[in-house]
Amino acid sequence: MLIALATIFVLAYAAIALEHPIGINKSASALIGAGLLWTLYATAMHDPATVNHQLEESVASTAQIVFFLIGAMTIVEVIDAHNGFEVITALIRTRSQITLIWLIGFVTFFLSAILDNLTTTIVMVSLIQKLISERNDRLVFASLIVIAANAGGAWTVIGDVTTTMLWIGGQVTPVNIMTALILPSLINLLVPLGIVSWSLRGKLIAPLSRDDSLPKVDPFERNLMFYLGLGILIAVPVFKTATHLAPFMGILFGLGVLWMVGEIVHRRKDEDERRPLTLVHALTRIDMTAIVFFVGILLAVAALEHAGMLAMLARWLEATIGRHDVIVILLGLLSAIIDNVPLVAATMGMYELKQFPPDSFIWEFIAYCAGTGGSILIIGSAAGVAAMGLEKIEFLWYARRIGGLALLGYLAGAGVYIAQYALTQ
Repeated sequence: MLIALATIFVLAYAAIALEHPIGINKSASALIGAGLLWTLYATAMHDPATVNHQLEESVASTAQIVFFLIGAMTIVEVIDAHNGFEVITALIRTRSQITLIWLIGFVTFFLSAILDNLTTTIVMVSLIQKLISERNDRLVFASLIVIAANAGGAWTVIGDVTTTMLWIGGQVTPVNIMTALILPSLINLLVPLGIVSWSLRGKLIAPLSRDDSLPKVDPFERNLMFYLGLGILIAVPVFKTATHLAPFMGILFGLGVLWMVGEIVHRRKDEDERRPLTLVHALTRIDMTAIVFFVGILLAVAALEHAGMLAMLARWLEATIGRHDVIVILLGLLSAIIDNVPLVAATMGMYELKQFPPDSFIWEFIAYCAGTGGSILIIGSAAGVAAMGLEKIEFLWYARRIGGLALLGYLAGAGVYIAQYALTQ
């Protein structure tokens, strides 16, 4: 069974990677892969009750991410409908691509540490769509946003789901993880950012043509919806910390508040003027194809997790290699192919806190590698999947143009962390 499961996953993954050459949408490949994996697993297990319970758990965890994604994307669309990003774009006057990419990279890096990498990616990719007209230029910027968001999310306990898992599990503490990982994470960004900016020297940003068909929005309404929407996104980590509820509940709560405020603000307008500004209209503009793809790929990986393949892989690495630094680096590389959440969960089950107390080398290094390794492939992280949907980034284009740079940054940051740990012990 395990060989068959691995074969199906590899074939589905290949179909996703070759989406454009074979002419089949990646969402279809992901859903078919998930369906086949779960069907084979259920048939081989001969225990419907257990399999259905596992499927329900996987659907619940997937739904949390999907609800969060829908909420964040809708909030961004509402801000966009009110021309809210003009609040930021009006402040950016540089036409140099080098200056802009460094600015975008650092803003993304630190914003991701405050919000999380998924939300930050959605906001920042939406922002560059308002700044850059050439699609090829936007693809490069969007790809660097993915790297910056994943790097920024790795060094705080609220920036990436895997670091949050380690925090909740007691493996890391907030202050120590920030101190230990901020420099490696920054190096993870600086290496690809420096190489890309070298290739952009002398290039200017083509100004966007103004779309006169967009509704004219009162400055007060524009500022209100921008700051309220951004405030809701920033408040989600606070909501999670205060209530201990999953982040999707905070984003849906905030979405309801934004919806109500929009209804009140626009209630006296004519229907034709009001409709493009409503949250109902924003819901029609979010990319459901990307969300469906996200569901498919997460459920496919969940089948491998429940079949025990990820735990077996972790144990095999421990038995074969033995060196914890090499094992964790390899797990980070695997997180570019397999979702980092089950990988980290398998690692947390493999090593005990009695053996490795909180803030040990292995836990901090797992947080870095699992958080940033997903940048090597576009579908290796939630941030990458979101950017892929927003900008229609091709898998093979990213692998050729950005994957190698992300790998260099990943290895450089890993080397910095190992050296830093050796010097401080």
